[in-house]
Amino acid sequence: MNLNDIQRIAAFDDNGQGGNPAGVWIGAVLPDAAEMARIAHAVGFSETAFAAPEGEAWRVRYFSPESEVPFCGHATIALGAALARAHGDGDGRYALTLNAASITVEGRREGERVHAALQSPPTWSRAAEPQLVDAALALFGYTRADLDPRIAPALAHGGADHLALALSSRALLAAMRYELDAGRALMLGHGLVTVVLVWAEHPQLFHTRNPFASGGVYEDPATGAGTAALAGYLRDIGWPHGGRIEIVQGEDMGARSRLTAEIGDEAGGSIRVSGTARLM
Repeated sequence: MNLNDIQRIAAFDDNGQGGNPAGVWIGAVLPDAAEMARIAHAVGFSETAFAAPEGEAWRVRYFSPESEVPFCGHATIALGAALARAHGDGDGRYALTLNAASITVEGRREGERVHAALQSPPTWSRAAEPQLVDAALALFGYTRADLDPRIAPALAHGGADHLALALSSRALLAAMRYELDAGRALMLGHGLVTVVLVWAEHPQLFHTRNPFASGGVYEDPATGAGTAALAGYLRDIGWPHGGRIEIVQGEDMGARSRLTAEIGDEAGGSIRVSGTARLM
């Protein structure tokens, strides 16, 4: 395998701009883990998805430059776009087998772009321990007075574990800063893939930032797994989401991205996360 085998696709773009770059490799048989890790490190994107046919589904694994992760939303959207472009008329629904879950992704071609939607693994949430919250606030230079009291700090899962911290203003979100090594130590020490920092502009529109220090990445401009986890948490607390929320992410990085999450009523249910993708 070499780098020329990797498709480079920006997922969750905003009208052809921004989005989160992902690597996608599709082959007959998955390489061994060490080779996938080597390629993901060389590609340098926050995630590279590796997929190979397995029965009626696609076996998928995700690697960041530093580690393997159980689920990555933007790389799944990129994979859905790649599969839609490669098979038949460009439209399809594909079953994916992950390390610890089975999900689906859909792709529909719209000219050179593809609209894709994933159905996340099951979701859950619970209150975050005070010590973890205090450590995370100190990492980012926030205080408890900076938090939105309507959305309490929580551990949220949508295929991977995230800490969700809701801030009381857009200015606080824009001011996010932290030390990468300290962030990595915090996330790995608590089994977190990312921290989801969020500000609610109104009940159906959120602005988020996602530090991904556990994978060696300062920040992701679009995070489907974090969006699924956040949406599941909002359902759990009875937030007036109306069945759907929109996420704006990456704006503070100069890579504005748009994500949509559709939320059902079932406790622990999957979240449908969708957006567009484009070849880079």
